Amino acid sequence: INAEYGAMSNDNSLSDSSQDSDDELPKQKKQLLEDGISSDSEIDPLVTKSRKIEEKRLENIEQSQFEVDAEQQQAAADLRLDFEIPDAAVLQKEEEQGFDMTMLWARIEDVSRILSNFKNLRNPKHSRAEYVSLLQRDLRFYYGYNDFLIEKFFSMFSVEEALALLDANEKSRPITLRANTLKTRRIDLIKALTERGVHVEPIPWTKVGLQVFSSRVPVGATPEYLAGHYMLQSASSMTAVIALDPKPGERILDMASAPGGKATFIAQLMKNKGFLIANDVNPKRIAALTANLHRLGVTNCIVSNLDGRKLPERMKGFDRVLLDAPCSGSGIVSRDPQVKVKKSRQDLQSLSAIQKELILAAIDCTKSSKSKSGFIVYSTCSILVEENEDVIQYALTKRNVKLVDTGLGDFGVKGYVHSGKRRFHPKMALTRRYYPHVYNMDGFFVAKLQTVNTAKGEVKESIPKPISESEDVSRKRIREAKPKDPNGPKTKRPKMNSNPKVTVQLITRSELKNSKPSRKKLKKAKK
Repeated sequence: INAEYGAMSNDNSLSDSSQDSDDELPKQKKQLLEDGISSDSEIDPLVTKSRKIEEKRLENIEQSQFEVDAEQQQAAADLRLDFEIPDAAVLQKEEEQGFDMTMLWARIEDVSRILSNFKNLRNPKHSRAEYVSLLQRDLRFYYGYNDFLIEKFFSMFSVEEALALLDANEKSRPITLRANTLKTRRIDLIKALTERGVHVEPIPWTKVGLQVFSSRVPVGATPEYLAGHYMLQSASSMTAVIALDPKPGERILDMASAPGGKATFIAQLMKNKGFLIANDVNPKRIAALTANLHRLGVTNCIVSNLDGRKLPERMKGFDRVLLDAPCSGSGIVSRDPQVKVKKSRQDLQSLSAIQKELILAAIDCTKSSKSKSGFIVYSTCSILVEENEDVIQYALTKRNVKLVDTGLGDFGVKGYVHSGKRRFHPKMALTRRYYPHVYNMDGFFVAKLQTVNTAKGEVKESIPKPISESEDVSRKRIREAKPKDPNGPKTKRPKMNSNPKVTVQLITRSELKNSKPSRKKLKKAKK
């Protein structure tokens, strides 16, 4: 400011030289102004005023922040003193007469705020378990979930993250599509769709993905779609094929391929060179799979309708196998709201059993030789541990495979190395998880395995087995058991079965030396 004031003063002094002479200004100040410098004793009044205004503004900010903190502390104190957990009679009355959603949401916010700072905001009358139970019950009625899924989400996430997940499941995911490089380029597809009034932008982490922001025409009925220039596909499902990394000329199996989004993507990366089998167990979905293969111009694919668990009996020796296993759909609640109430603990157990059978079949279909090993990519549209890490841990214990990097980089949340009492392989962190509230994508899980041929002399990598509740209880009982009394009754040795045909011949040492028997005969004689 001083420098600008000096320059302005120079200009003013030049312009007003006809009216005011230079002698009227003090010599010292005149020299300072010509140099663009002002002394502390001769600071312009505007500078002083601006400094005072700035100091006043900072004081106001500090005062307002202090008032906000005081209001928050008072609100927290009021919340701590006023909030009471309703008794069972009040909760039963709410269920019978119906819920006031506004009041229910206000109570959800209060309880979640208390749990976020439980030490300072809790009511000494109530425990944390009571607050969590009330919150789960309110969320179950507010969002329409069953008890099973709400408990699962709270066992996996914190209170804040669980609320964010439930809220994200109520919002629809953005429409995404994949450019078919067998027929066009992504940049050409963007131009063609823009001319038709479809606003699309590239997805940064993939070279072929596009996100649709707005459209004046149905995206699934444009001439480009009918010509096979793109495929409507969720962004999360593209990650499985990127992790598989198919190469031209390879033998690849897609075990559950309908309706063909991943199979056509695999053929696209193979450039229609090599051998691809697209299998699906449901005959009703084969028609959609075949139609998409024809529409997108795939020529290196054979469609089969077989049970994936029996595929090793029919075909083996694949370079890469993709298994997008059937699952509970806990990651696509926004697309299928019936998951909230349909899925139960029994469904999860049966699905987990099928997934374990399928992943073993996928490993058995893959190459495993000294010269070349195969790769298996396992994926689900579920975020539950029982359908993801548990299945991978089972495969590691039953087959000679190892976890490898998915190739997705830092995109995605690392898989669980431990969940509750369960402990998984340390390399489970190489798997990737995708959540709706983090990436605005469908919930998804991706893991990549590689077959290992253990040669003679090599030691297989030790794999820690997860401890089940029954095993944990039995181990505790063993530790707590008292040691046996050494003076107690001794167990009798079992009698040896006498065989009359067996004869024993005694040989002296001198006879052994004279006969010079071999080492084997000497050992037998000593026995």
